[in-house]
Amino acid sequence: MEIEITTQNFDEVISQGKPVLMDFWATWCGPCKRLGPIIEELAAEYDGKAVVGKCDIEENDDLTEKFGIMNVPTVVFLKDGKEVDRVVGLAMKNVYQEKLNALL
Repeated sequence: MEIEITTQNFDEVISQGKPVLMDFWATWCGPCKRLGPIIEELAAEYDGKAVVGKCDIEENDDLTEKFGIMNVPTVVFLKDGKEVDRVVGLAMKNVYQEKLNALL
């Protein structure tokens, strides 16, 4: 299952030494709701290999600002705590898989 990434646990999440897929979303966002099941599937598929999480932009302003999130959904890929890629808007599941696989 995907984890909730917040201001409070962000440092802990990136310190695990695994690639991170971070889905920036909002409750009012239609495309975010459609992305939700894909994120859940990815979390199950990459369990133990990568961290897959969601970050509510309205509850984590500082992370939203830190990553310069202007649109949701935006999925940010991190390696060693640094952003290496991102997808803005809704994409097919294989797009996220390819980007995660490249980080493994």
